[in-house]
Amino acid sequence: MITQKMKYGLKALMELAAERAREGRPLRIEEIATRSGTPKRFLEHILLEIRNAGFIASVRGRHGGYVLIKEPREVPLSALMRLIDGPIAPLPCLSRRAYQRCEDCPDEDACRLRKVFAQVFWSYLVLIESLTLADLVEQPGSLDVVEAARRVEI
Repeated sequence: MITQKMKYGLKALMELAAERAREGRPLRIEEIATRSGTPKRFLEHILLEIRNAGFIASVRGRHGGYVLIKEPREVPLSALMRLIDGPIAPLPCLSRRAYQRCEDCPDEDACRLRKVFAQVFWSYLVLIESLTLADLVEQPGSLDVVEAARRVEI
């Protein structure tokens, strides 16, 4: 399950992607908050994280704001999920980037929990790794899950 923070971040990025496609002008945080239905006080922190990761930029000045600096197809949802929510694996021993051995597990190779959740997580990961911001902004509701899974290179 994604967090509310993640939903706010995705909604903000969708607005920035839509503006990039229209006029490409920077959007003030107030505009993004209003358009996306996101509380401004939460959005400030989220956009800073996303900016520091290099997906958006802030423009100073009277007509400043935030702009999406990457093509929507170059913004992987999995990277955003990890950035905003942290590891996405259901067990710490399955995480590629934040691996930790489970304290209560004497043998990972024999762990039945790990085996079952690894299969579920692998299926989930194949799909999540294939999705980009473009999948959220281009023709919403028409995502072909099978085609999305084919695009992934894990």
